[in-house]
Amino acid sequence: MLSGAKVIDLTIPLGSAIVMWPGAPAPEAETLVTVQHDGYFARRVSFFEHTGTHFDAPCHFIEGRASVDQIPAQSLVRPAVVIDISARVGSDADAVLTLEEVREFEKAHGRIPDGAAILLRTGWEEFNTDELRYAGAPGDLRFPGFGVEAAKFLVEERKAAGLGTDTLGIDPGIAVDFPVHSQISHPAGLWHLENLQNLKSLPALGAWVVVGVLPLVGGSGSPARVLALIP
Repeated sequence: MLSGAKVIDLTIPLGSAIVMWPGAPAPEAETLVTVQHDGYFARRVSFFEHTGTHFDAPCHFIEGRASVDQIPAQSLVRPAVVIDISARVGSDADAVLTLEEVREFEKAHGRIPDGAAILLRTGWEEFNTDELRYAGAPGDLRFPGFGVEAAKFLVEERKAAGLGTDTLGIDPGIAVDFPVHSQISHPAGLWHLENLQNLKSLPALGAWVVVGVLPLVGGSGSPARVLALIP
């Protein structure tokens, strides 16, 4: 089925200049050996678990729930559903996906299949090299996300496997209590993908997403290489 599939990389390259969640440390790399001196090149790299394009495990917000290494591999390869609200969002940093928009999506494309990864395109990926525009001013997080009603419907009625977005977080920046993370998706065992890019290259339905995440023992999350396959 996937022979000849088009591969789209949904991952922001990971380096020290990447926009981080405010207060989180940027990744660091230290060269330990070089080809010239040692015959091979290698670095020691350190990073916050939630750096760049990354994966959230349910234990990120719910104590005792699955960590990264406990996520079944089959759940990391999922049909992708891309809900694009970028035209409506524009520059509105407080926009959220509404339940009505989900219903309109289904009117246009058919029922969202159970067990899919729901990827929300807000258009915010266009700002992911501009810290102020992407994250908001210090102490005032501002970026779009999933609305509570929409997320509840996708989790409870459409049995989503995971939620993803092209912003710093699944919840909008203004939602300081993280209602989707803490009350809807992680309690139901869903994983998240945050800081995706190139969602504009995917169809609404028909692609698959493959999440290459480090199986960190006890990890709350990990940077991930996220690929989409379009048959």
